Amino acid sequence: MRELLRTNDPVLLSLAESVLGDAEIGCFVADRNISNAEGSLGIFPRRLLVADDEWTMARDELLAAGVAGEDLVPPGSGR
Repeated sequence: MRELLRTNDPVLLSLAESVLGDAEIGCFVADRNISNAEGSLGIFPRRLLVADDEWTMARDELLAAGVAGEDLVPPGSGR
């Protein structure tokens, strides 16, 4: 799996999950439990992961839905 999005914004994360779900692209939110444990202070961002072979399509779907490019992990990034 490859990281597509890293954010402390629960609304952005929910939007991304919804857009990917509508596009039938599976995703996994990593670090959700640690974020809950720290009391939603925003210290630990959540990471949205998608399958390596669906990463480009997932990124394109989020961009088309209006998610700002600077919120997404850049192509070629090691994250």
